[in-house]
Amino acid sequence: MRAIMNWSGGKDATLALYKLLQQGHYEVPYLFTTVSSPQDRITMHGVRQELLQLQAESIGIELRQLSLPSSNEMETYNQLMQQQMQQFTTEDIYYSIFGDIYLQDLRTYREQQLQKVGMQGVFPLWQLPTTALLNEFLALGFRAVVVCVNAKYLDESHLGQVIDQKWIASLLPEVDICGENGEFHTFVFDGPLFDFPIDFRLGEIVTKDYGNGEKTNYDSKFHFIDLEVA
Repeated sequence: MRAIMNWSGGKDATLALYKLLQQGHYEVPYLFTTVSSPQDRITMHGVRQELLQLQAESIGIELRQLSLPSSNEMETYNQLMQQQMQQFTTEDIYYSIFGDIYLQDLRTYREQQLQKVGMQGVFPLWQLPTTALLNEFLALGFRAVVVCVNAKYLDESHLGQVIDQKWIASLLPEVDICGENGEFHTFVFDGPLFDFPIDFRLGEIVTKDYGNGEKTNYDSKFHFIDLEVA
């Protein structure tokens, strides 16, 4: 069976891919990601496209990208994604892998969208304990750096830190250890899937408020650190 891996470059996607490849039930010809135009950075994580490409080269799986317009209209996003998924089905790819763990509404949305083009979702990490997952990630030898934090939960001091047991111990109880609620995002730069580590250096820190300073019913303020290709 052929499947795409929905690729964020972060720890959950990486661990999901690792587990799936270990099982040997799926062939994964592509890492699929969406990048914001014209910045050429992965949506939400803010990581440069060049670093995603280096990840794909080290893992040995081709990177497929969908460029999204600067407008964040959901209808446009759904249309572009549907067109891309239909393209995958022409290559006999009918499965789409995700690193989601327990957000049921997100899983339902993904499955409903995939059904429109005759595809199915695969969720290797679904409902597994997040503490056990992160400990497994570290025990396997994967290494990841924090690239984005939700300002509601974490401050800028967490940016650029490599995830380890000391960093985990610094998290407040209300922060999910895997950041499943969007508390933080990561970039994986080494581990058993990689033929070579990804070299990078830490760049500037920026803060973005997607609510334009106004009170919203969703978390809108995030801190990012730029990772530059070394």
